[in-house]
Amino acid sequence: MTRTSGVLMHISSLPGPFGIGTFGQSAYDFVDFLKETKQTHWQILPLTTTSYGDSPYQSFSAFAGNTYFIDYTLLEEDGLLKKNDYESVNFGDDPEKVDYSLIYKVKRPILEKAVKRFIELGDFDDYYHFEETNKDWLIDFSEFMSIKESFNEEPWYNWDEASINREPETMKEYRETLSDQITYHKVTQYLFFKQYNQLKKYANDNHIQIVGDIPIYVSRDSVEMWATPQYFKMKNKVEPTHVAGTPPDSFSDDGQFWGNPIYDWEYMKENGYDWWIWRLKESFNLYDVVRIDHFRGFESFWEVPYGSKSSAAGQWTKGPGYDLFKHITDALGELNIIAEDLGFMTQEVIDMRDKTGYPGMKILQFGFNGFEDSIELPHNYIPNTVAYVGTHDNMTARGWYEDTTNQAMRDQLDSYLNRRPGEKISEALNRGIASSVSDFAIYTMQDLLDLDNSARMNEPSTIGHNWQWRMLDGAIDEPLKESLTKLTVEYFRAPRQYNPEQTEENTDEYVELEASDAKGEYHPAPELDDVETDI
Repeated sequence: MTRTSGVLMHISSLPGPFGIGTFGQSAYDFVDFLKETKQTHWQILPLTTTSYGDSPYQSFSAFAGNTYFIDYTLLEEDGLLKKNDYESVNFGDDPEKVDYSLIYKVKRPILEKAVKRFIELGDFDDYYHFEETNKDWLIDFSEFMSIKESFNEEPWYNWDEASINREPETMKEYRETLSDQITYHKVTQYLFFKQYNQLKKYANDNHIQIVGDIPIYVSRDSVEMWATPQYFKMKNKVEPTHVAGTPPDSFSDDGQFWGNPIYDWEYMKENGYDWWIWRLKESFNLYDVVRIDHFRGFESFWEVPYGSKSSAAGQWTKGPGYDLFKHITDALGELNIIAEDLGFMTQEVIDMRDKTGYPGMKILQFGFNGFEDSIELPHNYIPNTVAYVGTHDNMTARGWYEDTTNQAMRDQLDSYLNRRPGEKISEALNRGIASSVSDFAIYTMQDLLDLDNSARMNEPSTIGHNWQWRMLDGAIDEPLKESLTKLTVEYFRAPRQYNPEQTEENTDEYVELEASDAKGEYHPAPELDDVETDI
């Protein structure tokens, strides 16, 4: 069996000159870093557009890409921009934080110039192929965004009745009067996917797999709610009957109030779960592995009556269970899926996850409380799991250790991990997951850099300061590379055949494995372009 490891680092957190990480040189440099340190996986957060609270888990579309990630240097190389179109623009003053309100204002005019030059060049063959291949979501999305802009960005449920109902004459008029805006959104999606696919090819050519992430729910202010309301529980044309959240937990006494609409699972079942089959099909055209967020919500989900003041007013309701995943497997074959099985777990959820065969997640931070045993401690792990110190929702390792007032927890951790003199807490915790029996270990970039909570990515149930962290240019130095490589090789997570006798003179004995051999239970993502789904 081959054990592997990787790094969680969202595109937005990459360094670079454009206020937010892009698909440009820093992304290619990051792939080189992963290859050099013998990693197998690069895990990212959702690539979809951001809306409310700048969260990638609240998007205007389940399919469209975040155009903030389009790299202007690459557009210049393609003849779509000139350097003076962007080099004097202020994208933000703090290289360690994304200023979303600023880049929202300054990026659109630059992309409009790129779209104008794209049209002037008139080389449309590849674009037409993209448009045809993605028409099932691209047309609705481009129209949705254009109409939304004509209503000063108001949510679709605040539009006039004809626009809400997509009345034929109204839509015909929009397609004529908003044709330039519709074209803008189509072309920028083309540019997004062109740059992303080039980056993914480079990663795959270097034996790095992209682990993508899809939220279980869509946003209320999304094209899916506007164009396909039949898939959701609605009490009238604009209001859902219930919205999603979580019950009170360690993050919040009131629970997490997400506000996403709830799927009409009975309707979806009657239609063979076609929307979910389509969504997974499109996801595996983007990623090698897909992490499904809030996996337990497929067994039972917390639904809150619309209009409630707190998520605590909700209740558990049965979901589709294994039946959904049987339909997905029957349609698409075996898929490389990670089940985000955190939160309130029941035996029913565990049974559903085990029946799918998908690896679940282990969070080492959750394992220590100072006195009790825990399923999150490595001696209780099983191979078919993905081990993390923390996720994007957790404190950083260093911040978590420094901020706690529980000295018994610190003592337990230091003793359990046999923390060495002078060893940083982040190093000890990373060693804990690397040495575990989990087939896959994923380190966050913040923990590899030993950063405090100022680098935290997200604090659940809060808005206004999340999703902002960026890595400084030059932060990845030789000592970090050496320590990560050593950690990876010592605990046999390198995607190579390890020979302890290896020296510079016998490097031929340190043989690169094929990518398909470096993935444990995983197999390459199937070619899904020819899979038929009825949408």
